[in-house]
Amino acid sequence: MTDAPPRGLEERLRDTRAKLETDVDLWLASAGSPGGAHLVPLSYLWDGTAFLVSTPRASITGRNLLADGRVRLSLGPTRDVVVVDGTAEPVDIADLPETGDAFAEHTGFDPRKLDDYQYFLIRPRRVQAWREANELRGRDLMRDGNWLG
Repeated sequence: MTDAPPRGLEERLRDTRAKLETDVDLWLASAGSPGGAHLVPLSYLWDGTAFLVSTPRASITGRNLLADGRVRLSLGPTRDVVVVDGTAEPVDIADLPETGDAFAEHTGFDPRKLDDYQYFLIRPRRVQAWREANELRGRDLMRDGNWLG
């Protein structure tokens, strides 16, 4: 634990946006039937408004996201976490050729070389960030798809 004072909204927004731009991996939680709740680590690309992820279509995560696009993402360690609730929609990477290149460059992984992978664009609806218990108040940084501040 730390005695550091809680960050204000502007600092938290700045730190969170930097994390979204520079991190490579996240945890993605999805739910669906018959797959049930499922949690997996995935690489991602953040374009400033949405996350791009890719996973096999036939995987539990792929099936869950195709059946029900609700998703929860988590980035960072427990004491510097960003939690995102959003909506995933399947996208055809052929419609986004420059994005496919950017994804491969950022993550070091190119799913375009694999036949059974599906890309999903995840639009955040709520973003929260905190480091310690003293930052739980004010943790909301986005509500209903709109950044606060």
